[in-house]
Amino acid sequence: MKLYTSPGACSLADHIVLQWTGAPFEAQIVSRADRKQPEFLKLNPAGAVPVLQVGDWVLTQNAAILNYLADKFPAAKLAGDGTPEGRAEVNRWLSFVNADMHPAFHPMFGSTAALGEDADAKAKELAKQKLRGYFERADAQLAGKDWLTGSRSIADPYLFVVTQWAKKVGVDLSGLDNLARFDAHIAADAGVQAAQKAEGLL
Repeated sequence: MKLYTSPGACSLADHIVLQWTGAPFEAQIVSRADRKQPEFLKLNPAGAVPVLQVGDWVLTQNAAILNYLADKFPAAKLAGDGTPEGRAEVNRWLSFVNADMHPAFHPMFGSTAALGEDADAKAKELAKQKLRGYFERADAQLAGKDWLTGSRSIADPYLFVVTQWAKKVGVDLSGLDNLARFDAHIAADAGVQAAQKAEGLL
C-alpha cells in the first residue's frame, strides 16, 4: 500500500490515519512539480494528492481514501461506534471539513490572484471571516470532547490539518479554547508526529 502525499497538504490526514491503523505502508513524498509529471498524472489526472495505490488499484479523493482506510482496518475503530448513526456523525464532520472548510482556504492559496490585488485582498479577508465561523462551529462541537465525535475518527486528522493551515495564513482562532485543546492533544499523538516527521514538518 502506497500513499502519495505532499508535505502539509490535506493528504497529511490520510498519512496520519495510516499511522493509526498500524498497517505497513509506503509514504511517497511528491512535490508540486512532481504532481505535474506524466507518471503521476497517470495515477491522478487532476495532479493532486492524496493518491492511494493498493496493488494495481488506485484511489483518489481525500474523503474516499479516509473512508476506505476506516473500512479496511476496522480494528483501528476510526468510523464511529459501530452504529449507522455513529458512522453518519463521523461522515457529517468529515464532510464539514472536506466540503466547507477546505475549499474556503482557496483564496489564501492563490485561486483569486488573477482578479487583481484589491479583489484578491478582499477575497482573502472574506475567506478568513468565513473560516472563523467554521472554526467556531468546530470549537462548539469539541466542547467536553477530545475528538470531534467523542472518539477518535477519520475526521479528526483532517481538522488538525486545516487548523495548521489557519494558523499559517492568519485566520483568527483567538478564544477558541476547545479547538486549541484539541490541537494540542492531537499534536502530541505519536502517529501524528510520525506522519509529520516523515513529511519533514517536524
